[in-house]
Amino acid sequence: MSSSNSPVVYQLGHKPIKDHCYSPNFDLLAVTKDNVVELYQTSLNSTARPKLIATLEGHDKTVTSVDFSPDGSRILTCSQDRNALVWEYNAQQGQYKPTLVLLRINRAATVCRWSPKGDKFAVGSADRVIAVCYYEEENDWWVSKHLKKPLKSTITSLSWHPNNVLLAAGSTDGHVRVFSAFIKGLDEKPEPSVWGTKLPFQTLVGDYTNVSGSWVHDVAFNEDGEANSLAFVSHDGTLSIVYPQGEGLPPAAFVSIKTGYLPFRSLLFLADSVIAGGYNCNLIVFEGDQNGWKELYVVEKQKDLIHDEPPKDDDQEISSHQALNMFKQMDLKGRVNSKPLAGSGKALATTHQNTITSLRWYGDGKVSTSGIDGKIVIFDL
Repeated sequence: MSSSNSPVVYQLGHKPIKDHCYSPNFDLLAVTKDNVVELYQTSLNSTARPKLIATLEGHDKTVTSVDFSPDGSRILTCSQDRNALVWEYNAQQGQYKPTLVLLRINRAATVCRWSPKGDKFAVGSADRVIAVCYYEEENDWWVSKHLKKPLKSTITSLSWHPNNVLLAAGSTDGHVRVFSAFIKGLDEKPEPSVWGTKLPFQTLVGDYTNVSGSWVHDVAFNEDGEANSLAFVSHDGTLSIVYPQGEGLPPAAFVSIKTGYLPFRSLLFLADSVIAGGYNCNLIVFEGDQNGWKELYVVEKQKDLIHDEPPKDDDQEISSHQALNMFKQMDLKGRVNSKPLAGSGKALATTHQNTITSLRWYGDGKVSTSGIDGKIVIFDL
C-alpha cells in the first residue's frame, strides 16, 4: 500500500527549513530561513510554485519555529535570540508588524505553538522553561507565566490539547510531560477528562518516558475527538503511544514500537494512525490502538520513485544499523562500500535529500513536510 499520486515539490532555495506552517485556508505558507521567515502566497491543491510576498525580519539569530493562529490573523515566531514575536498585517502600511512578547528567558527559544482558541500560546526554551503567553491590552504586549518544575532540560516540542488548557511538552531529558496551562480570568474551567479534574496552572497531570530515556523530538495529542491519547518520537527511533486511565492512575496502556529507522523528528497523530518522518528522509505510517501498534507502510517505496538509472539494492531505506556500519567503515578504511548518506553528492532514493524537519496537515488527506534540503513537499496519503 502506498500513495498513487506523485508528491508536489517546492524547492524554495537551498537554505535549511527548520519549520513551516500554513494559514487555516492554505492561502499562505510561512517558512523559516536562518533569522527570517518567508511568507508565500499559495492555494490548496495547486501545483504552481508559491509566490514570495513578504519577509518577516525581526530576529537576529536562527528562527526555530513558526505557527499561524487558528483564525489566520497572526503569525507567531521564536528564535535562538531568546525572543518571540507576534506578527499582524497592517493594512495601512501594507506590511506585517511585530508585537513584543515578554518571554523572560535567558536561553534560546526552541518551539512555539498557538492554543486551539488562539487566545494564548506557549514557547519552549533551552532555559528549562515553558512560557505560556497571553495578551495584555493596556500595554499592547504579550506577557508570560512560566511552567518550570520538574523540567530539567531543553524543551524540543509542544502540543496543545483541544480543551485549550492542557499542554504536552517533550524534552531532551527523555520525558514527555503534560501540564495545565490554565490562565485565570482568560480560560473557562475545562470539562473533567482522563487527564484530570482540577487543573490550576502548572499542575502536572502526566509524566512519561520510554525504556531508553532518549531525547524526545516531537509529541502530539491525538487530534481525534477527546484527545485521550498521546504519541511521541524519541532519538532511539522509537514511537510511543500513551493511553491515560485517570487522575493518579497508571496509563491504561503504554505502547512502544522500536523501529530500525534513523530517528524521527516530527509526527502527526489522528484517530488510529501516526505519520512520522525525520533523519531517514521518508515518511512512515503506523496504525494501531491500545492493544498494539504496527508499521503500516513506507510512503515512498522504491518502485514509486523515478530514477535516471534503475534502483539498486543498496538504495533501500537507511536503518540505524546500516548507518552505524557505514560510519565504522569510514573510520577503519576512510571509505564506505554502500550508498552514501545525504550530502555525499549522490541522490537519495527519496524526494527529500536531507532530514525532514517538520510535518503539517495539508487538507484532503495530505501531509506537508519541510526539510534541511530547502524543500516543501506535499504527499497525498
